[in-house]
Amino acid sequence: MTKLIFAASPDSADMLYATGFHAPDAFFFLEHNGKKTVLLSDLEIDRGRREARVDEVLSLRELTRGNKGADPVAAVTQLLQKRKIRRVQVPGNFPFAVAETLKKSGINAVPTKGHLWPSREIKTRDEIAKIRRAVKLSEIGILRAVEILRAAKIASRRQLTWGGKTLTSEMLRAEIDIAILRAGGIADGTIVAGGMQACDPHERGHGPLRADELIILDVFPRDRETGYFGDLTRTVVRGRADEAQRNLWQTVCEAQRLAIRAIKPGVKGRDIHKATRRFFDQRGYRTAQDNGRWTGFFHGTGHGVGLELHEEPRFAAAVFRPGQVFTVEPGLYYPKIGGARHEDMIVVTEGGRRLLSKLEIPLEL
Repeated sequence: MTKLIFAASPDSADMLYATGFHAPDAFFFLEHNGKKTVLLSDLEIDRGRREARVDEVLSLRELTRGNKGADPVAAVTQLLQKRKIRRVQVPGNFPFAVAETLKKSGINAVPTKGHLWPSREIKTRDEIAKIRRAVKLSEIGILRAVEILRAAKIASRRQLTWGGKTLTSEMLRAEIDIAILRAGGIADGTIVAGGMQACDPHERGHGPLRADELIILDVFPRDRETGYFGDLTRTVVRGRADEAQRNLWQTVCEAQRLAIRAIKPGVKGRDIHKATRRFFDQRGYRTAQDNGRWTGFFHGTGHGVGLELHEEPRFAAAVFRPGQVFTVEPGLYYPKIGGARHEDMIVVTEGGRRLLSKLEIPLEL
């Protein structure tokens, strides 16, 4: 079926995948009978002709016969009618207003479940290289955090200071994000969560950081040039970990190693998730609700990654195939101990899996 997208590149993995063209404003992409076309304004058309991986670049101005301020929806409607296209396949997030306008002109926009291009699920050698580059950005961010934590001094009440100031989650997160920006990435949502905050897996972290507490560093930048994501998590303690913290961290790391070793073509992700939960139970780390909040292991074992941070297939729904890229990130969270999560990225291979990151960070800094 003919495919149609209307989106800005930063907001649409499908658009980046289809065209490789970065543009901040929404534009149309059409694929019909194997031919790829983009419709661009005068502002973007020259760059589009140089950079877009398509067969045809059309001018909005020329399509609308020189009418200034031409409506791109009117232009694409005219193009579809000229080419006698009455039905187009669109992403699930295709703008409703655009679909309604097309419908009034007799063109039916059919939303897609999952990937508009199923081939996105299996990464090429070139895509894997781009993901490895994004993973390197994650490593740069975590290493900057480790550098600062090691340099931080322990003040009264175990509060950390750096450069004469109280070291906060916000301050450390900014340093991580700046290091990634300088290296060519964009970091958004970086997690620096210590103590009780680390027991909420999506808590970004706020306020002063303290010595002798587990601190989760979850760094998932996007490569500014390619659009691909990296995603790594490490858990550290500035100072000394007690026995409960060390046992928690070691158990999480062991669970991750077991999960990674189990990944190979044909294996089901849900079976690995169940085995990970079983392993934690056997070690005495049960998952349950305590006073209305979950403790233990209560999130997925991993997720697909590519041009989206969380993309299909879901880890638990996957039957592993060569070329798929996933995170593997078991975690344990108990308010009386803290939270620990260890995350790396792998690509499924013909013979099993290959790690895309080799970042060794000790528990104690």
